[in-house]
Amino acid sequence: MKDVIIIGAGPCGLSAAIECQRQGLSSLIIEKNFIVHSIYLYPTNMQFFSTTPLLEIGDVPFTSPNDKPYRHEALVYYRRAAAQHQLNIAAYEEALSVLKQEDGSFIVHTVNKRGEEQQHRAANVVISTGYFDQPNMIGIPGEELSKVTHYFGEAHPYSGMKVAVIGGSNSAVDAALELLRVGAKVDMVYRGSSISENIKPWVRPIFESMVQKGNITLHLESRVTEITPASVVVTSSSGGTSVLDNDFVLAMTGFRPSRALLSSAGVRMDDSLDKPAFNPATMESNIPGIYVAGVIASGRNANEVFIESGRGHGKLIADHIVSTRLT
Repeated sequence: MKDVIIIGAGPCGLSAAIECQRQGLSSLIIEKNFIVHSIYLYPTNMQFFSTTPLLEIGDVPFTSPNDKPYRHEALVYYRRAAAQHQLNIAAYEEALSVLKQEDGSFIVHTVNKRGEEQQHRAANVVISTGYFDQPNMIGIPGEELSKVTHYFGEAHPYSGMKVAVIGGSNSAVDAALELLRVGAKVDMVYRGSSISENIKPWVRPIFESMVQKGNITLHLESRVTEITPASVVVTSSSGGTSVLDNDFVLAMTGFRPSRALLSSAGVRMDDSLDKPAFNPATMESNIPGIYVAGVIASGRNANEVFIESGRGHGKLIADHIVSTRLT
């Protein structure tokens, strides 16, 4: 039996494993995909908002020639951090449920890539799953078409195409600018009166310049209300509609965390944001021995917890587990 099973090998899960290791706790990370899968899903050329020191875990230096590193640098860094600390990671193994036993321990039921069901037992479980598996669906006709995606990797496949970008966040702005560079005709549709206030400060003036020059057509206070194979229907807040010729739709509408594991373990959700009940001083949920780490603690508001803050959850958890052993 392990002292701790950590579900999720993102930066916060890795950090939690390192902190448990430092406290002499045996641990196993269960990851249904592969290490830092969420970062792998970022756009190929994405640059972080944070500087390298704010992304470091386990006292492993993150060196980069850039003040703010890029996605590919982060992938290398987190692989190196996991290898340096010799973390025990079961990759391509999905946790299906977490069940508490009569003796207070937990059984984590999993299935591996070969379809084989497994059981792992631990005294404590840390749930550190991300939120890239479930995109926020718009719920409009045509959203199921193959031309629609909620993930943006890189712009090359859209060269010379008519592309509608839905959203006004950093991901939407970054996608619009990359699309422009490959010669796509870009329509950006956002329900707000202006793009997000949190746009990267070095990106905003470039984006606004492209809009002012007419290179990006920005539809504010508007929504895409229907998608067809050859067009999108845009409805403004005043009720007016326009039909735009369209080849592809990038719905940059965000994601939401899965609650299945939390529910299986009996963790209570506190409010309308589907936020798990936990003690912020220890990250322990309402179920003793079940902890949350990283963005899963933020509920539907994914902007509440980032790597910078979530990487610190592991120390709180490890300290609390050790303290309970001493009492």
